[in-house]
Amino acid sequence: MGSIFGGGGGGGGGGQPANTTQMQTVREAPEIESRKIALYDQAAALAQQPIALPAIQVAGPTALEKAGFQAAGTTGVGVPTLGAGITSIGTGQAATAAGLGTALAGPNISQFFNPFQSYVTDEINRQAQQAQNMLSAQAISQGAFGGGRQGVAQAELERARLATIGQAQASGFGQALQAAQAQQQLGAQTGLQAGAQFGQLGLGLGQLGSQQQAMQQADIQSLLQAGGIQRALGQQALDAQRQTQLQQAFEPYQRTEFLKGIMTNLPTTQSSLTATTAPGTNPLAQAAGVGIGTYMAFRGK
Repeated sequence: MGSIFGGGGGGGGGGQPANTTQMQTVREAPEIESRKIALYDQAAALAQQPIALPAIQVAGPTALEKAGFQAAGTTGVGVPTLGAGITSIGTGQAATAAGLGTALAGPNISQFFNPFQSYVTDEINRQAQQAQNMLSAQAISQGAFGGGRQGVAQAELERARLATIGQAQASGFGQALQAAQAQQQLGAQTGLQAGAQFGQLGLGLGQLGSQQQAMQQADIQSLLQAGGIQRALGQQALDAQRQTQLQQAFEPYQRTEFLKGIMTNLPTTQSSLTATTAPGTNPLAQAAGVGIGTYMAFRGK
Protein backbone atom coordinates (compact mmCIF):
# COMPACT_ATOMS: atom_id res chain seq x y z
CA MET A 1 0.00 0.00 0.00
CA GLY A 2 1.11 3.63 -0.46
CA SER A 3 0.13 7.13 0.61
CA ILE A 4 0.36 10.36 -1.40
CA PHE A 5 0.17 13.66 0.44
CA GLY A 6 -0.37 16.96 -1.37
CA GLY A 7 -1.14 20.58 -0.25
CA GLY A 8 -1.59 24.05 -1.62
CA GLY A 9 -1.20 27.55 -0.17
CA GLY A 10 -3.12 30.71 -0.69
CA GLY A 11 -5.71 32.70 0.98
CA GLY A 12 -8.82 34.25 -0.02
CA GLY A 13 -12.10 33.15 -1.22
CA GLY A 14 -13.22 31.17 -4.26
CA GLY A 15 -11.62 28.13 -5.84
CA GLN A 16 -10.04 25.12 -4.04
CA PRO A 17 -9.64 25.58 -0.30
CA ALA A 18 -6.11 26.26 0.86
CA ASN A 19 -3.94 23.61 2.59
CA THR A 20 -5.90 20.53 1.40
CA THR A 21 -4.51 16.98 2.10
CA GLN A 22 -5.06 13.99 -0.22
CA MET A 23 -4.21 10.36 0.97
CA GLN A 24 -4.24 7.30 -1.33
CA THR A 25 -4.08 3.71 0.02
CA VAL A 26 -3.09 0.78 -2.29
CA ARG A 27 -4.11 -2.76 -1.13
CA GLU A 28 -4.46 -6.30 -2.46
CA ALA A 29 -7.75 -7.35 -3.88
CA PRO A 30 -10.05 -8.09 -0.94
CA GLU A 31 -10.53 -11.81 -1.75
CA ILE A 32 -6.76 -12.41 -2.08
CA GLU A 33 -5.98 -10.41 1.02
CA SER A 34 -8.52 -12.39 3.04
CA ARG A 35 -7.05 -15.70 1.89
CA LYS A 36 -3.53 -14.59 2.85
CA ILE A 37 -4.70 -13.53 6.27
CA ALA A 38 -6.49 -16.86 6.70
CA LEU A 39 -3.31 -18.70 5.71
CA TYR A 40 -1.33 -16.67 8.24
CA ASP A 41 -3.86 -17.48 10.97
CA GLN A 42 -3.63 -21.16 10.05
CA ALA A 43 0.17 -21.08 10.19
CA ALA A 44 0.15 -19.22 13.52
CA ALA A 45 -2.24 -21.77 15.03
CA LEU A 46 -0.14 -24.64 13.67
CA ALA A 47 3.05 -23.14 15.11
CA GLN A 48 1.50 -23.07 18.57
CA GLN A 49 0.89 -26.81 18.54
CA PRO A 50 3.82 -28.86 19.95
CA ILE A 51 5.34 -31.54 17.72
CA ALA A 52 5.61 -35.06 19.17
CA LEU A 53 9.07 -36.02 17.97
CA PRO A 54 9.67 -39.81 17.88
CA ALA A 55 12.42 -41.15 20.10
CA ILE A 56 15.71 -42.27 18.59
CA GLN A 57 15.92 -46.05 18.94
CA VAL A 58 18.99 -48.24 18.84
CA ALA A 59 18.75 -51.86 17.69
CA GLY A 60 19.91 -54.31 20.33
CA PRO A 61 22.13 -57.37 19.77
CA THR A 62 20.57 -60.12 17.70
CA ALA A 63 20.22 -63.77 18.66
CA LEU A 64 23.31 -64.63 16.62
CA GLU A 65 25.34 -61.94 18.33
CA LYS A 66 24.17 -63.16 21.74
CA ALA A 67 25.26 -66.68 20.76
CA GLY A 68 28.63 -65.25 19.71
CA PHE A 69 28.96 -63.41 23.04
CA GLN A 70 28.15 -66.62 24.93
CA ALA A 71 30.65 -68.61 22.87
CA ALA A 72 33.29 -65.96 23.47
CA GLY A 73 32.67 -66.30 27.21
CA THR A 74 33.39 -70.05 27.05
CA THR A 75 37.12 -70.21 27.55
CA GLY A 76 39.46 -73.16 27.59
CA VAL A 77 38.18 -74.80 24.41
CA GLY A 78 40.82 -77.27 23.29
CA VAL A 79 42.59 -77.25 26.66
CA PRO A 80 41.52 -80.84 27.54
CA THR A 81 42.77 -82.06 24.17
CA LEU A 82 45.98 -80.09 24.61
CA GLY A 83 46.39 -81.56 28.10
CA ALA A 84 45.92 -85.08 26.73
CA GLY A 85 48.58 -84.32 24.16
CA ILE A 86 50.99 -83.16 26.85
CA THR A 87 50.28 -86.33 28.87
CA SER A 88 50.89 -88.44 25.78
CA ILE A 89 54.20 -86.70 25.17
CA GLY A 90 55.19 -87.39 28.78
CA THR A 91 54.25 -91.04 28.38
CA GLY A 92 56.29 -91.21 25.19
CA GLN A 93 59.29 -89.70 26.93
CA ALA A 94 59.00 -92.26 29.72
CA ALA A 95 58.76 -95.09 27.20
CA THR A 96 61.76 -93.75 25.30
CA ALA A 97 63.76 -93.53 28.52
CA ALA A 98 62.77 -97.10 29.40
CA GLY A 99 63.83 -98.30 25.95
CA LEU A 100 67.18 -96.54 26.23
CA GLY A 101 67.66 -97.99 29.69
CA THR A 102 66.95 -101.47 28.39
CA ALA A 103 69.35 -100.98 25.49
CA LEU A 104 72.16 -99.79 27.76
CA ALA A 105 71.65 -102.44 30.43
CA GLY A 106 73.33 -105.86 30.21
CA PRO A 107 71.26 -108.81 28.99
CA ASN A 108 69.62 -110.86 31.74
CA ILE A 109 71.05 -114.28 30.81
CA SER A 110 70.16 -116.17 33.97
CA GLN A 111 66.46 -116.22 33.25
CA PHE A 112 67.14 -118.00 29.95
CA PHE A 113 69.35 -120.81 31.25
CA ASN A 114 68.07 -124.29 30.42
CA PRO A 115 66.52 -125.64 33.63
CA PHE A 116 67.42 -129.17 32.45
CA GLN A 117 71.13 -128.39 32.08
CA SER A 118 71.93 -130.25 35.32
CA TYR A 119 70.23 -133.35 33.97
CA VAL A 120 72.42 -133.16 30.89
CA THR A 121 75.53 -132.92 33.05
CA ASP A 122 74.41 -135.82 35.21
CA GLU A 123 73.82 -137.93 32.10
CA ILE A 124 77.30 -137.15 30.81
CA ASN A 125 78.79 -138.12 34.17
CA ARG A 126 76.76 -141.33 34.26
CA GLN A 127 77.87 -142.34 30.82
CA ALA A 128 81.48 -141.48 31.66
CA GLN A 129 81.29 -143.59 34.82
CA GLN A 130 79.95 -146.51 32.84
CA ALA A 131 82.87 -146.19 30.46
CA GLN A 132 85.27 -146.16 33.41
CA ASN A 133 83.67 -149.28 34.84
CA MET A 134 83.91 -151.09 31.52
CA LEU A 135 87.56 -150.04 31.22
CA SER A 136 88.32 -151.39 34.70
CA ALA A 137 86.55 -154.71 34.01
CA GLN A 138 88.43 -155.09 30.76
CA ALA A 139 91.76 -154.38 32.47
CA ILE A 140 91.01 -156.97 35.20
CA SER A 141 90.11 -159.58 32.61
CA GLN A 142 93.39 -158.94 30.79
CA GLY A 143 95.39 -158.90 33.99
CA ALA A 144 96.41 -155.32 33.41
CA PHE A 145 94.39 -153.64 36.18
CA GLY A 146 96.32 -150.73 37.59
CA GLY A 147 98.73 -150.69 34.68
CA GLY A 148 99.88 -147.76 32.62
CA ARG A 149 97.60 -148.47 29.75
CA GLN A 150 94.59 -148.44 32.11
CA GLY A 151 95.69 -145.08 33.54
CA VAL A 152 96.02 -143.55 30.09
CA ALA A 153 92.61 -144.86 29.06
CA GLN A 154 90.98 -143.54 32.23
CA ALA A 155 92.57 -140.12 31.72
CA GLU A 156 91.26 -140.02 28.16
CA LEU A 157 87.79 -140.90 29.40
CA GLU A 158 87.94 -138.12 32.00
CA ARG A 159 89.10 -135.58 29.41
CA ALA A 160 86.23 -136.60 27.13
CA ARG A 161 83.78 -136.30 30.03
CA LEU A 162 84.91 -132.79 30.91
CA ALA A 163 84.96 -131.70 27.27
CA THR A 164 81.44 -132.98 26.75
CA ILE A 165 80.19 -131.20 29.86
CA GLY A 166 81.94 -127.98 28.74
CA GLN A 167 80.41 -128.15 25.30
CA ALA A 168 76.94 -128.73 26.78
CA GLN A 169 77.31 -125.81 29.14
CA ALA A 170 78.69 -123.55 26.41
CA SER A 171 75.82 -124.45 24.13
CA GLY A 172 73.28 -123.72 26.88
CA PHE A 173 74.98 -120.42 27.74
CA GLY A 174 75.07 -119.39 24.07
CA GLN A 175 71.40 -120.12 23.65
CA ALA A 176 70.57 -118.21 26.85
CA LEU A 177 72.73 -115.26 25.76
CA GLN A 178 71.09 -115.16 22.35
CA ALA A 179 67.63 -115.27 23.89
CA ALA A 180 68.54 -112.58 26.43
CA GLN A 181 69.99 -110.31 23.73
CA ALA A 182 66.91 -110.83 21.57
CA GLN A 183 64.65 -109.92 24.48
CA GLN A 184 66.80 -106.91 25.31
CA GLN A 185 66.70 -105.69 21.72
CA LEU A 186 62.96 -106.23 21.54
CA GLY A 187 62.41 -104.32 24.78
CA ALA A 188 64.59 -101.44 23.63
CA GLN A 189 62.91 -101.25 20.23
CA THR A 190 59.48 -101.50 21.82
CA GLY A 191 60.25 -98.69 24.25
CA LEU A 192 61.71 -96.44 21.57
CA GLN A 193 58.87 -97.10 19.14
CA ALA A 194 56.28 -96.58 21.86
CA GLY A 195 57.99 -93.34 22.87
CA ALA A 196 57.97 -92.12 19.27
CA GLN A 197 54.32 -93.06 18.78
CA PHE A 198 53.24 -91.44 22.05
CA GLY A 199 55.24 -88.35 21.11
CA GLN A 200 53.58 -88.14 17.69
CA LEU A 201 50.20 -88.69 19.30
CA GLY A 202 50.92 -85.91 21.78
CA LEU A 203 51.94 -83.52 19.02
CA GLY A 204 48.80 -84.43 17.05
CA LEU A 205 46.60 -83.82 20.09
CA GLY A 206 48.33 -80.49 20.68
CA GLN A 207 47.66 -79.44 17.10
CA LEU A 208 44.07 -80.64 17.44
CA GLY A 209 43.61 -78.53 20.58
CA SER A 210 44.95 -75.47 18.75
CA GLN A 211 42.64 -76.19 15.82
CA GLN A 212 39.68 -76.45 18.19
CA GLN A 213 40.49 -73.03 19.60
CA ALA A 214 40.91 -71.58 16.11
CA MET A 215 37.61 -73.11 15.01
CA GLN A 216 35.88 -71.58 18.03
CA GLN A 217 37.32 -68.17 17.17
CA ALA A 218 36.15 -68.55 13.57
CA ASP A 219 32.67 -69.55 14.75
CA ILE A 220 32.52 -66.52 17.04
CA GLN A 221 33.57 -64.21 14.21
CA SER A 222 30.95 -65.72 11.90
CA LEU A 223 28.20 -65.35 14.51
CA LEU A 224 29.14 -61.74 15.26
CA GLN A 225 29.43 -60.86 11.58
CA ALA A 226 26.05 -62.38 10.64
CA GLY A 227 24.45 -60.93 13.76
CA GLY A 228 25.92 -57.52 12.97
CA ILE A 229 24.31 -57.60 9.53
CA GLN A 230 20.96 -58.48 11.09
CA ARG A 231 21.34 -55.69 13.65
CA ALA A 232 22.22 -53.20 10.90
CA LEU A 233 19.06 -54.18 9.05
CA GLY A 234 17.07 -53.78 12.25
CA GLN A 235 18.60 -50.34 12.82
CA GLN A 236 17.67 -49.32 9.28
CA ALA A 237 14.09 -50.40 9.95
CA LEU A 238 14.00 -48.33 13.15
CA ASP A 239 15.49 -45.31 11.35
CA ALA A 240 12.97 -45.67 8.51
CA GLN A 241 10.14 -45.87 11.02
CA ARG A 242 11.32 -42.71 12.78
CA GLN A 243 11.76 -40.90 9.47
CA THR A 244 8.21 -41.85 8.52
CA GLN A 245 6.91 -40.53 11.84
CA LEU A 246 8.84 -37.29 11.35
CA GLN A 247 7.37 -36.86 7.88
CA GLN A 248 3.90 -37.45 9.25
CA ALA A 249 4.49 -34.92 12.05
CA PHE A 250 5.73 -32.21 9.66
CA GLU A 251 3.22 -32.95 6.91
CA PRO A 252 0.86 -30.10 7.99
CA TYR A 253 3.77 -27.66 7.81
CA GLN A 254 4.59 -28.85 4.33
CA ARG A 255 1.00 -28.28 3.26
CA THR A 256 1.12 -24.76 4.69
CA GLU A 257 4.40 -24.13 2.85
CA PHE A 258 2.77 -25.45 -0.32
CA LEU A 259 -0.14 -23.05 0.07
CA LYS A 260 2.30 -20.22 0.71
CA GLY A 261 4.02 -20.99 -2.58
CA ILE A 262 0.71 -20.92 -4.40
CA MET A 263 -0.21 -17.60 -2.77
CA THR A 264 3.14 -16.11 -3.75
CA ASN A 265 2.70 -17.10 -7.39
CA LEU A 266 -0.88 -15.81 -7.71
CA PRO A 267 -1.35 -12.75 -9.98
CA THR A 268 -1.43 -9.54 -7.93
CA THR A 269 -4.40 -7.22 -8.20
CA GLN A 270 -4.58 -3.94 -6.36
CA SER A 271 -7.31 -1.59 -5.27
CA SER A 272 -6.84 2.06 -4.25
CA LEU A 273 -8.75 4.34 -1.95
CA THR A 274 -8.31 8.13 -2.12
CA ALA A 275 -9.35 10.49 0.66
CA THR A 276 -9.09 14.30 0.57
CA THR A 277 -9.27 16.51 3.60
CA ALA A 278 -9.26 20.35 3.80
CA PRO A 279 -8.92 22.66 6.78
CA GLY A 280 -11.92 24.73 7.89
CA THR A 281 -12.47 28.38 6.52
CA ASN A 282 -10.84 31.21 8.47
CA PRO A 283 -13.45 34.03 8.96
CA LEU A 284 -10.82 36.76 9.15
CA ALA A 285 -9.16 35.63 5.97
CA GLN A 286 -12.53 35.38 4.26
CA ALA A 287 -13.49 38.91 5.35
CA ALA A 288 -10.16 40.25 4.22
CA GLY A 289 -10.62 38.59 0.91
CA VAL A 290 -14.03 40.11 0.44
CA GLY A 291 -12.74 43.55 1.34
CA ILE A 292 -9.86 43.34 -1.06
CA GLY A 293 -12.15 42.15 -3.79
CA THR A 294 -14.48 45.11 -3.25
CA TYR A 295 -11.62 47.55 -3.23
CA MET A 296 -10.22 46.26 -6.46
CA ALA A 297 -13.61 46.41 -8.08
CA PHE A 298 -14.06 49.95 -6.90
CA ARG A 299 -10.77 51.09 -8.36
CA GLY A 300 -11.53 49.40 -11.58
CA LYS A 301 -14.56 51.52 -11.98
